[in-house]
Amino acid sequence: MNQPIVFMFSGQGSQYYQMGKELFAHNAAFRQKMLDLDDFAVSRFGYSVLKEMYHTGNRLSDPFDRLLFSHPAIFMAEYALAYALEQRGIRPDYVIGASLGEYAAAAVSGVLSAEDALDCVLEQARIVTETCRNGSMLAILGDPALYQDDPLLGEHSELASVNYHSHFVISGEREHIKRIMDDLREKQIPHQLLPVSYGFHSALVDQAEQPYKRFLAQKSIRTPFIPYISSATGEAETDIQADFFWDIVRKPIRFREALQFADSRQKGLYIDAGPSGTLAAFAKQILPAGSAERIRAIMTPFHKEQTHLQQIEDSILSPPGRRL
Repeated sequence: MNQPIVFMFSGQGSQYYQMGKELFAHNAAFRQKMLDLDDFAVSRFGYSVLKEMYHTGNRLSDPFDRLLFSHPAIFMAEYALAYALEQRGIRPDYVIGASLGEYAAAAVSGVLSAEDALDCVLEQARIVTETCRNGSMLAILGDPALYQDDPLLGEHSELASVNYHSHFVISGEREHIKRIMDDLREKQIPHQLLPVSYGFHSALVDQAEQPYKRFLAQKSIRTPFIPYISSATGEAETDIQADFFWDIVRKPIRFREALQFADSRQKGLYIDAGPSGTLAAFAKQILPAGSAERIRAIMTPFHKEQTHLQQIEDSILSPPGRRL
């Protein structure tokens, strides 16, 4: 039996200015899909996401945290990369979405059209911006048990995700997260503030629930034609209702369980279609030792997208690899 191919899509925190720029410059399929999606964003909200993403004044090191741009930019880059892969004959047997990456997974699997998925992302950004107060998300490199053991974390933040045995993310009020960072610094526990200006996967986004659910109720949602494994539930989803796309904003991220669910069915080749290789890095920590060769990333802040894409194409399509 051929090794199944799994596309993985990450969410907020994985974005940066200039992401995918090498593909945009040199890969015609990626560029055309990005332009098509940007045209839709302009028609919907009146602004170009691409002009913000690729503006020469925005450096890779600058925080890309304005939600009205970063939200659609993540979806656009992920969906365009999946499209470019498929145009080269590399098609997924499964998709895994994580947080905002659920929208790209939904579009690739046929649950939503690409335009409807982008519309949902744009509307989510608008509603959250208009109804929710600012917050922060913090990645902590430590035992997730720390969240339960440290009262400062447990009382002043919410657990957004446990990514692997020594990496978890919390959401909370900015002042609370700042206090937690000071405490972690004193204890010499590594941590990183994510480029996110709202506390997703926490009560800080609850004000967006009702208006967003009303918007989602208008969308046409279909049964996936490519198996869709969600990090909201940690398993495959077949009967997806509109409220599911609120759950992926509010519930904790269960990528670890989703990946383990996929790998328990059949050991696959995992392609991180996100902007920074975040899920590939997580997968290398989650899957059994010796699995690294089954995990690939394409887009990274180091701009070797064309090389990575060619390497994946050669390994999958060239003998003795998989035949499609």
